[in-house]
Amino acid sequence: MKQKFAINGMSCNHCVATVEKTINELPGIEKVKVNLKKNQGSVKFDETQTSAQEIADKVSAAGYETEVI
Repeated sequence: MKQKFAINGMSCNHCVATVEKTINELPGIEKVKVNLKKNQGSVKFDETQTSAQEIADKVSAAGYETEVI
């Protein structure tokens, strides 16, 4: 499954790297692409191992406002 997320609070490429690393820690993540200018992320994942809400919760726990779009 591929899902987009709105991610607010990122200000630099270090933030992008942090968000990508955080998402990649979850099981079933296949591909992560975060766009700083659009404040969005796109995640391809195996929905039998994780969910869009779990991804959003993980990013929020890292300190970024996140919502599934």
